[in-house]
Amino acid sequence: MTITIVGLGPGSADDITRRVWTAIERAQTVVLRTGQHPCAPSLPISGQRITCDDLYETHAIFDEVHTAIVQRVIDLAHAGDVVYAVPGDPMIGEPTTLPLIDAARAAGLAVEILPGVSFIEPALALIEAEGVDGVQLLDAATVGAMHHPPINPDAPALIGSVGSRQIASDLKLTLMNQYPDEFEVVLVHGAGSPDARIERMPLYGIDRSPHIGQRTALFVPPLGDMASFERFQDIVAHLRAPEGCPWDKAQTHESLRRYLVEETHEVLDTIDRGDWTALAEELGDVLLQVVLHAQIAIDDGEFSMSDILRAVNHKMIRRHPHVFGDAVASDADQVVTNWEAIKQREKASNGEAASTSILNGIPISLAPLAQSYQLQHKAGKVGFDWPDIGPVANKLREELDELLSAESPDDRLKELGDILFVAVNLGRHMGVDDPETALRLTNLKFRTRFQVIEDAVLASGRPWTEFTLDELDAYWNAAKSRG
Repeated sequence: MTITIVGLGPGSADDITRRVWTAIERAQTVVLRTGQHPCAPSLPISGQRITCDDLYETHAIFDEVHTAIVQRVIDLAHAGDVVYAVPGDPMIGEPTTLPLIDAARAAGLAVEILPGVSFIEPALALIEAEGVDGVQLLDAATVGAMHHPPINPDAPALIGSVGSRQIASDLKLTLMNQYPDEFEVVLVHGAGSPDARIERMPLYGIDRSPHIGQRTALFVPPLGDMASFERFQDIVAHLRAPEGCPWDKAQTHESLRRYLVEETHEVLDTIDRGDWTALAEELGDVLLQVVLHAQIAIDDGEFSMSDILRAVNHKMIRRHPHVFGDAVASDADQVVTNWEAIKQREKASNGEAASTSILNGIPISLAPLAQSYQLQHKAGKVGFDWPDIGPVANKLREELDELLSAESPDDRLKELGDILFVAVNLGRHMGVDDPETALRLTNLKFRTRFQVIEDAVLASGRPWTEFTLDELDAYWNAAKSRG
């Protein structure tokens, strides 16, 4: 038995190819994905005529609709040859074609594809848009089911099968993860038919159109202004190319180490200041470091950006079975517990010894306060911890006494380290899980208050040497009273 999948073109029966017309004319059974296609009444169907419009009414989710359509065609094909007719071209923006091909092969059924005129050409002709080179073709329901659009914003996109307001609503929410709410897009209705029309509107309004139907598509122009990750990679690759920048070409993984640390601290600084505009810029600087390392690796034959993304994508899915699988995590603590178990399985699969220390995985290069917290946290998880805060506070007092009684510079250095370590532990017992931020905020507070003292001294016209500590302390207290 054979399933012949044919394309009906965008609208008019005049656009149907001779081969498709003949196949429909000779078929014993013709299945129309939708009888609402404009040329449906004109088709030369002499055998059994079946539409799938009822499935759109009985299923709430489009994936279920498409699955039901595929199953209907397969069931009919077991009884005899079937022609399955879809809008446009079967291989362009048609969500049921590939699943049907897979299902037919699994069932031992032959498949033949007869192309049709797609919706692309008439849609782009209606839009009369410049810069349609490299247009990306997508399905609205597929994009709408995602959380971020799989679109390069430097290139235009044509999204087909915006068949309902619900699909349009889901689609806009996904697109708004990348495009501004006010970004102008174009809804194309009935491309290729006499009643074709377009609507230009802001992205946030596409689900309010009264004209959305089975043959609605959405055109998304390029975002412009070099807003894509692909463009950024090209710029960095250019900088590393033979005709690029001497400084960038000279860099290695080792030489860039200090810059990654510096840029990371600048990100933390903008977060502490609550400066979100600056944060966007500083995150870009961190991203530059990532892309530079990736390009160096590409140039040296080590790995590529695709390897980086593939590894982290798999890791995110693997370590979130409560989101992407059947595992259960009722709260953040359970998530962390699951992570630790998953990490141990990963280590085992990578050939790492099962007896590896539980402290492994905490980088030696991690900032000292953060490293202290992680060491204590991991040791505490296996029972090496005080049961309550009392002994921790006593230990801090003990370490302070030892520092005050230390005689040599070397002893004082060690005792001060002990105090800092115990102070981190005290904070951990009190729920402070980020000692680095705690100290950064104190440093920032000191900077802010000392700036008040500096401003007061400058305003007085007197040199610093003329001020007593009591006078400066009064300025400090004034600054402290401001918060």
